[in-house]
Amino acid sequence: MVKRSRGSPTPSVIDRDWPHQVALPDDLCTDQNFTMIATFCQDRGLKHQTRHVQAIWPNGKYETYRLHCFSDAASAKAFLDHFDGLMFDPRRDRENGKVRGVWRRTGEYTPVLDLGPLSVPEILRS
Repeated sequence: MVKRSRGSPTPSVIDRDWPHQVALPDDLCTDQNFTMIATFCQDRGLKHQTRHVQAIWPNGKYETYRLHCFSDAASAKAFLDHFDGLMFDPRRDRENGKVRGVWRRTGEYTPVLDLGPLSVPEILRS
C-alpha cells in the first residue's frame, strides 16, 4: 500500500476543501510542463492540491488525469483559461460520487498531445 505524507490531505479532504478542479492528462504534467504549471501557480499566488483520476471511455480506452484542485472558483478559472484543461466536479464526475471512483467519459477517446501551452514530451508520445 502506498503511504501518504502526513502533510498531504486525504482525497476526501481535497474534494471537500478544494472542490474547484481542473483536469489535465497526466502525461502533460511532466518534465518541463510540471515546472511551467508550478511557476504559473506560484507567480499568481494560486494555492492548490493535486490528485489523480482514471478516465474511462465507452470503448474501453482509459487515461490518467491529474486534477489541479483549488479552493476558489476564480483560481480554477485562471488556471483553466491558461492551460485549457477540463473542469472536473468531484461529486458529479466520479463514478457514484465515490472519493476514489473513476471518471466515466462520454464520446470517443482521442489522445491529447497538446493543450494550451503544454505539450506531451516526445519520449511519451506513442
